[in-house]
Amino acid sequence: MDYDVIVVGCGPAGATFARLAPKDMKIAVIDRSLLPSSRPKPCGGLLSPDAQKFFARFDITLPKEILVTPQIFAVKTVDFTSGVTKYYQRSYLNMDREKFDKWLKSLIPGNVDIIPRRCTDISGKAGSFTVTCRENGSERVLTCRYIIGADGAGSLVRRKFFPNVPIRRYNAIQNWYLAPKAEPFYSCVFDKKTSDCCSWSISKDGYLIYGGAFEQKGCRKSFEEQTLRACERGFELSEPVKTEACTVYRPRRLREIIPGGSGVMLIGEAGGFISPSSLEGISWAMRCGELAALAMKAKDPVGEYIRLSRKLRFKLWLKILKCPFMYDPTLRQLVMRSGLNSLRRDG
Repeated sequence: MDYDVIVVGCGPAGATFARLAPKDMKIAVIDRSLLPSSRPKPCGGLLSPDAQKFFARFDITLPKEILVTPQIFAVKTVDFTSGVTKYYQRSYLNMDREKFDKWLKSLIPGNVDIIPRRCTDISGKAGSFTVTCRENGSERVLTCRYIIGADGAGSLVRRKFFPNVPIRRYNAIQNWYLAPKAEPFYSCVFDKKTSDCCSWSISKDGYLIYGGAFEQKGCRKSFEEQTLRACERGFELSEPVKTEACTVYRPRRLREIIPGGSGVMLIGEAGGFISPSSLEGISWAMRCGELAALAMKAKDPVGEYIRLSRKLRFKLWLKILKCPFMYDPTLRQLVMRSGLNSLRRDG
């Protein structure tokens, strides 16, 4: 075998695994984001308290170059359907997602090979996999004992080895608007008319990002309709300077979350490890990467990873149970009107 492990994808999940994996293993990471044609992943760029806690456990501090202004301590929650608006305290860090991903990769030790190519095919079985990757028409074939899918929503690894386990998908779309003088804020938007998921707006270094997750069929039309409705409700959205889009998973059943099997591990969003309530995925991805790295010390790494990830799957199941209180319009209105855990605005 060329490698003990080949990791497909080098986002927070893949980079964390590569950083923490046993140093005596021969590991390669296939990272298509290093190709000139790649684009940054659409993301609000907020680092959750769970992600902050993850770095604290390893005594890792974020470089100041990653953080952007402003740092906001409350989320403005707006329900377009009922017209109710509430504020809730949140402790997210506002950051540049592209710089954050590059920084995570810089922590990967030199014994790990980072291959700037696009993975196009995987075949084989436990103990003997063949991975094909390309760049500019040049093909390279590698072999390994274990495959780790860290390739996010639309995962090639998931499609190849777990084709009969579907998972709910949305299209996430967001626009960037110039907003040098706008009042900085972070908002969470619910609009039953255009989406059964959530949308968001975030101030970031003189820009305002407005985006959301939408059913794949007619997603662009739904997004455009919602931005018009947002403008009617006070959002200042001018002509966008750029638009970003990607597929995002949103599990609704525990069985949609797959840790792996038969020599294959799925970590991060590829396995369905993403919050179905908030779509926050960075903390889940890094925790999966850590557990997969720990599992590599066992005689049966895949079986050990499945065992270690049970707690994460249980936490996601609790998130699934929480969803009706956020996304059922009647229950959401009751919760918001009750004022439970909301902030009183002074001034």
